[in-house]
Amino acid sequence: MASANPLEKRLRTSGTLLIVGLLIEAVCLLWAKPITFVVFVAVGGLLIFAGVAFFLFSLVSTPRVHE
Repeated sequence: MASANPLEKRLRTSGTLLIVGLLIEAVCLLWAKPITFVVFVAVGGLLIFAGVAFFLFSLVSTPRVHE
């Protein structure tokens, strides 16, 4: 599914970051060790924040496509 629209590619990337962050946090909920909280907050939270930030940045910075 090659897309010519750069906004779609950026939105797909931000969605992938969000999904990976949520999967990491879901896996961390199954463990009961102290390091799990660090992974939950540091890795999962960072990926979710990066996905949201990249989503907002892509909405602002992508030029409009006139058809």
